[in-house]
Amino acid sequence: MKKLIHIKYRILRFFIKIFIVLLLIPVAYNFIPVHMGKSTFYIPSSDINTVIDTLQENGYSVSLVDKLLFQFQEIPEKGWYTLHETPAKRFKFFSFLKENRAKTMRVKLYAGETSEELTKRLANDLKLDHRKLLLQYRSQTKYLEGDIFSGRYTIARKADEKSVITALFQMSEEKLNEFGEKFCAGIPNPLELKILLIIASIIQRETNNKHEMYLVSSVIQNRLDRGMKLQMDGTLNYGKYAHKAVTVKRIRKDTSYYNTYKYGGIPPAPLGTVSIEALKAALNPKKTNYLFFMLNRKGKHDFASTYKEHIRNIKAFKRKS
Repeated sequence: MKKLIHIKYRILRFFIKIFIVLLLIPVAYNFIPVHMGKSTFYIPSSDINTVIDTLQENGYSVSLVDKLLFQFQEIPEKGWYTLHETPAKRFKFFSFLKENRAKTMRVKLYAGETSEELTKRLANDLKLDHRKLLLQYRSQTKYLEGDIFSGRYTIARKADEKSVITALFQMSEEKLNEFGEKFCAGIPNPLELKILLIIASIIQRETNNKHEMYLVSSVIQNRLDRGMKLQMDGTLNYGKYAHKAVTVKRIRKDTSYYNTYKYGGIPPAPLGTVSIEALKAALNPKKTNYLFFMLNRKGKHDFASTYKEHIRNIKAFKRKS
């Protein structure tokens, strides 16, 4: 009997020791501070996995252990943060982070801009290095152009070039996810998305009128369905030619696949930044028989279903000039 009691006592002592060790581990871990990383950064989601991944990517010494411990705390919301130090005790890090939201400003990105133009505008607005911004864009781009949607964005005043471009890509990804959930059966696959962005960028080059976007989209779709060349000036407004007038000489000399007067199908990549409205128009062209359109003197477009009708529109335009 005494032997049995002794064995039970030893087992109890063993479990008490284990319990004390388990209590001491988090206490000891609490005194290992989170090492400082980049001072200003953007957290794209309040999901614990995203928060931990973002902190790690920005140089903060957080781990899977922190993920387990911090999920019982209030997680920081998505947004910009600026830290100049980290608290001595690890368990105070998240609450400390939540109290240090970065000072921000609103910037506007315009539809139709190339990455060169977009980064130049950002460099001017945010007082950053244009070359570094452009290099960051090119290091993260999937499509050469059109990865970032037009619109207004909130950016930290003290963010560096990498943080700014990374955040804009993440915010645009969020817009794309919302677009996919609302207008598609989920997010389009990479090839479908690239085609949509290319068509949206052509629409964006041809018109800024929201109503006309769906008509221009119908012309593109109708010509593609019939195996016709697009023959649109807007496709030649790419890269360094983004805002240059398209002449007969240019059409003859340009041998790139952006020249839809020479080659069938669509260009190889988006032409520039697009709006969500242009993307919607690319996805849902209006049902028409239109195959042609031309700019009129009112700044809008005249659409035609036949070449004969298109020629009449051209002659009417010339008579008024």
